[in-house]
Amino acid sequence: MAVRLGAHMSIAGGVDKAFDRGEQVGCDAMQIFTKNSNQWYAAPLSEETIQRYHQRQRETGIAPVVAHSSYLLNLASPSDELWHKSIDSLVLEMQRCEVLDIQHLVIHPGSHMGAGEEVGIQRIIQALDIAHARLPDARVKVTLEITSGQGDHLGYRFEQIAAIIQGVEAGERLAVCFDTCHALSAGYDFRTPEGYAHVLRQFDAIIGLHRLAVIHLNDSLKEPGSRRDRHAHIGEGFVGLDGFRLILNDPRFEHIPMLLETPKSEDMHEDVENLARLRALLQSP
Repeated sequence: MAVRLGAHMSIAGGVDKAFDRGEQVGCDAMQIFTKNSNQWYAAPLSEETIQRYHQRQRETGIAPVVAHSSYLLNLASPSDELWHKSIDSLVLEMQRCEVLDIQHLVIHPGSHMGAGEEVGIQRIIQALDIAHARLPDARVKVTLEITSGQGDHLGYRFEQIAAIIQGVEAGERLAVCFDTCHALSAGYDFRTPEGYAHVLRQFDAIIGLHRLAVIHLNDSLKEPGSRRDRHAHIGEGFVGLDGFRLILNDPRFEHIPMLLETPKSEDMHEDVENLARLRALLQSP
């Protein structure tokens, strides 16, 4: 199987520098932030930076590149100030994806902050409608990530993701990201062949497998159903190697980028080790 494996890479020094790091650890595909994830706004990308980015992508062959939005965004916020700020930031990130030719921008749906799940979901729908209206011709798909459901965070049930997609006017402009740590801690136990088949049937019936565009491969420090978001290295948490083996060898997903978001140090040796563990689980056709 031609699975595209990779990891989230730093853009320190410029978005084009992520390819140097991705090449260093052996990425086939890659995830990046398009700007500093701890800031709301950013200066426009220069033509020189955009050209270097595309050149380095051609040279390394790392593709696809997926973007992840800033964690500051909260499209479910009951605070109008934070909500509007989040929409503005989302639009900015979508524009950056466009010039970098990035097809998927992964976002956490948001936290309702005590306002209630239904209210939060409606806020997300309204926010996405506004963002789509501002960028009617954008090709990038906002890609809703399955969450662990920690605190007031939405997106921990397939039904919530489906409700957002169905509620958004241009629902065809949305896709979904399946995170193994989040899904398990949300209570979707896919670690056995039977459990895996059951979870995937649910996903297909409620959301639709055709929506699945990105997979995050993270082990979980916390047990199934804990609703706690704590990533662990591959094979060192509750997902375990068997859980990853099932996903990696599912022929339905061979075209989907599978990306690590596991802890790492400056030299990124953990990414090298985690990617090696994942590749060792791939079975020959």
